[in-house]
Amino acid sequence: MNGQNKNMQIFFNTLKEEDFQGKVDLHIHSNFSDGKLSPDELLNDAKSKGYKLIAIADHNTVEGYKQTDILESNMVVPAIEFDCWYKFVLVHILGYGIDIDNPELLKLCAKNKKETEADIVRLLNHRHPKDVIKAIHNAGGLAVLAHPACYWAINLDHFVKSLISLGLDGIEVYYPYRRHRGIIKFHTAAAVKKIAQKYKLLMTGGSDSHGEIEKIFS
Repeated sequence: MNGQNKNMQIFFNTLKEEDFQGKVDLHIHSNFSDGKLSPDELLNDAKSKGYKLIAIADHNTVEGYKQTDILESNMVVPAIEFDCWYKFVLVHILGYGIDIDNPELLKLCAKNKKETEADIVRLLNHRHPKDVIKAIHNAGGLAVLAHPACYWAINLDHFVKSLISLGLDGIEVYYPYRRHRGIIKFHTAAAVKKIAQKYKLLMTGGSDSHGEIEKIFS
């Protein structure tokens, strides 16, 4: 793990569950993927609601950071959410603290807008978690498993453990499981937290908002 990865890990370890109750949201989507608001609008919305830290994690793209100046704000962590397949399961892996100009990371990014928003197109991706995690690490970031309770894995513990062997750093513990994520849910949030603690994974959280920022716990 390089210095940038290590510094980000130390910082993320300082975040507590109470921070995700209206101060921190590390999983937001902008209109650079399938969200409704621009990155600037999301940043202003977060400020108006008293948030201290956010991450815009668009699907398979970092264009929202390249075409705006929001990274100049000290309350924004550069992020991305990659679609990939693992053990016949569509998996979403978040990358935090990444260098948005890293060539290896950019090779895995969407080549057009449809690959960031159209479900059927995103399902046809050929990314593997091993390559995604490696690219995130080489871009100075940390790799985190998104909304883990939604994955159809008979043994979630074993599924996560196998991803750890590929370099997974963390898991999304503080997540609301609303709308379709609440319906397509195979495990409990409590089980996810137990796995995170068992393997000493970084515990992150976010609303997965595609519009205005929502409270994770409501």
